[in-house]
Amino acid sequence: MSGALVDDDIAAWRAAVAKGGAVTSADADELEGHLRDQIADLVAAGLAEDEAFLVAVKRLGGVDAITAEFARAHSDRLWKQLALTHAAAPAAGERLPLRMVVFAAVAAVLLDLAQAIARLGEPGGWVLRDLGLFVLPVLAAYFAVARRIPLRRAAVLVLPVVLVAVVVNLYPFRAGGDSELLVAEHLPVLLWFVVGVAYLAGEGRSSSRRMDFVRFSGEWAIYFVLIALGGGVLVGLSGLVLAPLAPSAGDALATWVIPAGAGGAVVVAAWLVEAKKNVIENIAPVLTAIFTPLFALMLLAAVVVYGVLGIGHAFDRNLLIVFDALLLVVLALVLYGLSALDPVRPGGATDVVRTVAVVAALLLDLLVLGSMVARIGELGFTPNRVAALGLNVLLVVDLAVTAWLSVQLLLGRTTAERLERWQTDYLPVFGVWTAVVVLVLPPVFAFA
Repeated sequence: MSGALVDDDIAAWRAAVAKGGAVTSADADELEGHLRDQIADLVAAGLAEDEAFLVAVKRLGGVDAITAEFARAHSDRLWKQLALTHAAAPAAGERLPLRMVVFAAVAAVLLDLAQAIARLGEPGGWVLRDLGLFVLPVLAAYFAVARRIPLRRAAVLVLPVVLVAVVVNLYPFRAGGDSELLVAEHLPVLLWFVVGVAYLAGEGRSSSRRMDFVRFSGEWAIYFVLIALGGGVLVGLSGLVLAPLAPSAGDALATWVIPAGAGGAVVVAAWLVEAKKNVIENIAPVLTAIFTPLFALMLLAAVVVYGVLGIGHAFDRNLLIVFDALLLVVLALVLYGLSALDPVRPGGATDVVRTVAVVAALLLDLLVLGSMVARIGELGFTPNRVAALGLNVLLVVDLAVTAWLSVQLLLGRTTAERLERWQTDYLPVFGVWTAVVVLVLPPVFAFA
């Protein structure tokens, strides 16, 4: 092995050591100096350079052990990683995240502009219905620019967004009808898949890259909630401070600042995920490990209660929404938990808990599906019932295969990679159904 190759290996080792944020550049310099000294001593003793490198790394300690030791000694550095420093900026040489600021401002202005137009004209539900169209295409454009997607490929992203926007706004919805509410609920989900295409930048066929987008989605949600909580406190305190001088300040803040802040936070949260990936990757798996067992217990209790007492007498739209939200959260926990696993390792204790949660969710979904079919047979089809029926059928299929593969993983007959691949391959099915709900169901039910 030549000296240049040893330098490449040392550079890769140094990057791995510094990745966690606990090891500063000065610390990394010191560690690298120790490593090079040991390599030199071993080479002088007769070892080849490649052998000397491996032995020296082993003596110095594993990357995880080194970063853990520095984290214990300098825990304050991990908290300082939350600061938006130049080193964390996603674009090399970019002192300020100007790109992020511009796109966040565009999203914020579009939301306030939509409100202003609605106030000047005839008020209606179109702002709520089109809410996703004001923000998520901006996020997709942000990723298209950040990933330097060629114009021809970017046009492929623009066309479906324009098509959906035109069709949805040409549909003659009845004000406040089920069809319009369904579109308002499902349009952001459909547009999130467009964001995913921009995020993947032409690598959507790769299962591992789709799982990267799953990780991004979970981490984005965490950052968005944190920003929303901080922004809510800021706006609330601002309203209280300004109340003696301007009693209407609170209403103005709620009307204009909160929506604009939420729109900008969509882009800011995405930038933070990319810039501070090493920080959030330490938080998200812990949250998943905590809440998966709790949801498993709650699902088991729900299955027992509704299995014994029955669900038919209590089944209504509100309960259905609760059940579907619960099942989607469990599925998200399972999916995000898989994203943090070694794809080739055998099953363990966490997989047992995950399997229990999936099986309980499957049983609960079957109870819901049975009651839903009975209710449709009694009262007939509506847009809401068809949308819910389709979603629950998709969930049953997903949960059933996931449960089967989870059991196979525990028995050592498959790997987590196979389970992960099933989930990422199945995700587009939800996207297709969402498109059906947004574009097909409204005219089928005469926009009722």
